Amino acid sequence: MDLLVQILVNGILLGGLYAVMALGLALVWGVLNIVNLAHGAFIMLGGYVSWFLFIYLGIDPFLGLPITAVVMFILGYALQRGILNLIVRAPMFNTLLITFGLEVVLTYLAQLVFTADFRAINPSYAGNSLTLGFVTIPVVRLAAFVVALALTVGMWLFLLHTRLGRAIRATAQNLVAARLYGVEPRHLYAMTFGLGIALAGAAGGLYGTVSQINPYIGAPLTAKCFAIAIIGGLENPLGVIVGGLFLGIIESLTALYIGPTFSDVASFGILVLVLIIRPSGLLGRTT
Repeated sequence: MDLLVQILVNGILLGGLYAVMALGLALVWGVLNIVNLAHGAFIMLGGYVSWFLFIYLGIDPFLGLPITAVVMFILGYALQRGILNLIVRAPMFNTLLITFGLEVVLTYLAQLVFTADFRAINPSYAGNSLTLGFVTIPVVRLAAFVVALALTVGMWLFLLHTRLGRAIRATAQNLVAARLYGVEPRHLYAMTFGLGIALAGAAGGLYGTVSQINPYIGAPLTAKCFAIAIIGGLENPLGVIVGGLFLGIIESLTALYIGPTFSDVASFGILVLVLIIRPSGLLGRTT
């Protein structure tokens, strides 16, 4: 029983990180109708930005997250205005091709700059942990979970209660009506994509504190984020939290009772079940 509780806690901590990793993908997919196959590559780049700030500038990885987010936002905004805006209303296959091309380019650029070596962000408190009864909680994982949850809830509140957030939601629901109210789609699309990439970059910085990064982690992370967005539902940012926590717990339990090599099998098995039973996601609207 003690081991089971420890595994559940680990799964919850992992699920919070999964949630913020998938939030940017869900935002871009829901508003721009772009399935961003390069999303994991942007998470990887965010991890390298945080690693660079920590190693060469001595900035704590958690304190450096705003810098990482701003850098990635600028990159995302520029890419959307310069490239993706050309195909934002094109058939889905075109967007898949161009984002896949971006993923390949970003991966090999990262390999060229950073080499294929594994990197890790290890602050001085990386080995510290809290003990609550028989449960041990690593400080870094707990901090990453808290920040991830704060980012996810903050994005939900931003979409609900700010002028830009309401414009983003209006555009996602009805582009023509949003234009009649003065929304400028190109700028709004670029802002949305920039926000999605900023969230991916921040998630990458958090990921680097709890795991190792290398140029090739992008594709598996994209697949994981895709599964979380589908399981939770695209219509509600809180659905991404539910999907991330659900997947984190399922993977942890699978690793305990079946074996760690079957974690991904369990994740995508759950994805298939959700698509069959509730295609709109756990918190999506049913028709």
